Amino acid sequence: MTGEGASARHVAIIMDGNGRWAKRKHLPRAMGHRKGVEAVRELVRGLQGTEIECLTLYAFSSENWKRPEEEVDDLMNLMRKFIKSDLPEFVANDVRLHILGDWRGLAPDIVEMLEDALEQTAKGSRTLAVALNYGSHAEIVQAARQAAAEGEITEEGIARHLYSADLPPLDLLIRTSGEVRLSNFLLWQAAYAEMLFLDVLWPDFTPDHLKQALAEFAERERRFGGR
Repeated sequence: MTGEGASARHVAIIMDGNGRWAKRKHLPRAMGHRKGVEAVRELVRGLQGTEIECLTLYAFSSENWKRPEEEVDDLMNLMRKFIKSDLPEFVANDVRLHILGDWRGLAPDIVEMLEDALEQTAKGSRTLAVALNYGSHAEIVQAARQAAAEGEITEEGIARHLYSADLPPLDLLIRTSGEVRLSNFLLWQAAYAEMLFLDVLWPDFTPDHLKQALAEFAERERRFGGR
């Protein structure tokens, strides 16, 4: 049992609301995604003022391929630009990049960029985990298969083969935009995580919103099934 005042070591965020942000401002949907990337950049820069060891962001789900081709292309191009522009800053600020999902199924040039980024940031002390081409059901199925290949299937065996195996246990999961669902994200990892659903749209999410979320987390008492 963890009492009040505890710090969140691992925070995950479902970054939702880019499209609605753009619609409310009568802008193209692509502008919402670009503004959302700026929110990511500011959040990562603000991590140094927190006790967070790992921040996990839901960037692109395996279901997002169903979106219009033009939107998917824009998201992929944004990813390319983000990696290219922000990688030096990650290295300078001791941030380690970790990828969750079937990211090797992305375009070859993006895979190459990610491999380089993973190598360059491997020794970072604080982790930014990004879920790309990710779906939690598929992750659990894959982990169960690998556990079965080793013998008896156990919780520990499955956990050992999850994409997040070397990350701290998930403490807090945040979703923006007012939606109250997990959308196939970290279903196994979120079993005893605290959850916070915020009405703010992702492009408007700031490091101050994160600090407020961490303060609310510190006020909660985590029982992990106990009393």
